Amino acid sequence: MSTLHVTRSTPLSRIALPLAALLVLLLAAAPWWASTATLRLIGEIMIYLSLASLWNLLAGYTGLVSVGQHAFVGLGGYILFTVALYLGWNPLLAIPLAGITAALIAVPVARLVFRLNGAYFAIGTWVVAEVFRLSFAQISSLGGGSGSSLPIGIMKAMAESKAMRESLIYWAALALGTGSVVFVYLLLRSRIGLALTAIRDNETASSSLGITIPRIKLAVYVGVAAVTGMVGALIFLQKLRIAPDAAFSASDWTVLVIFMVVIGGIGTIEGPIIGTLLFFVLREFLADLGTLYLMILGALAILIMMASPKGLWGLVTSRTGLSLFPVGYRVETRGDQG
Repeated sequence: MSTLHVTRSTPLSRIALPLAALLVLLLAAAPWWASTATLRLIGEIMIYLSLASLWNLLAGYTGLVSVGQHAFVGLGGYILFTVALYLGWNPLLAIPLAGITAALIAVPVARLVFRLNGAYFAIGTWVVAEVFRLSFAQISSLGGGSGSSLPIGIMKAMAESKAMRESLIYWAALALGTGSVVFVYLLLRSRIGLALTAIRDNETASSSLGITIPRIKLAVYVGVAAVTGMVGALIFLQKLRIAPDAAFSASDWTVLVIFMVVIGGIGTIEGPIIGTLLFFVLREFLADLGTLYLMILGALAILIMMASPKGLWGLVTSRTGLSLFPVGYRVETRGDQG
């Protein structure tokens, strides 16, 4: 006799989760086995993984297709420079402050852009980012349009040796990269995640069930802005220099992120991970081709969207049913012994 059991895990996920934890531990030990160049590469991958996972949460689960998330990247970077230069804080301590500030500013921004829908919302978020860029370009104490740099004395407040500073920045990037994936995963397995799934499937039906759609969207938008602000602070701690055009670069912090999510698979946990890794592989082999490299990326994105609108992981899932990090419920049939 068989019975039905409701579960969230899959045979593959029971293996994938421990392996993922093992991989994180291995990466945490990278300062003892990797070169400085490798640490910086892994740190950059973690930064983009974080941004891709967060954008995927907004667009793939909440329905907020923002093309202005670079507003919070640049804001986080400028918050770090402000508190490090004028308050003398340890730059690492400025990272959580950047997140708090981004969250506070995201509230009135959300009240404004949430008045728009669809393509108008996307354009509105981009306009907000441009307003941020133009505003910071007028602040002469932070270098105006030419930007400013972090002096070596402030960096030595983190650690005296360069190797230790590199390690601390790397660990911060690893924490934000893995933390963003875990944050999205746990959120989607919570009651809010169930509400987001209902909203994604049918907003009208979910509203009739009593789900407060505006409140949930606001909470997700503010939470994503907070983590994005922290990532932005870390980005420019790595670079040691900030300028408005670099801080609020749509191509670097939004367009590339959207590309990663689209080719990997929007609306999945695995999609941004696959998309981020694939992007860095392509960059490694094609970056020397100049403008042809960008054309290849664009053509690849178009081909993948035409072949599989849900991305590479969506293609895999549709054919195999595999799920490494399941967030929904599934029914299993089990045979009872007795």
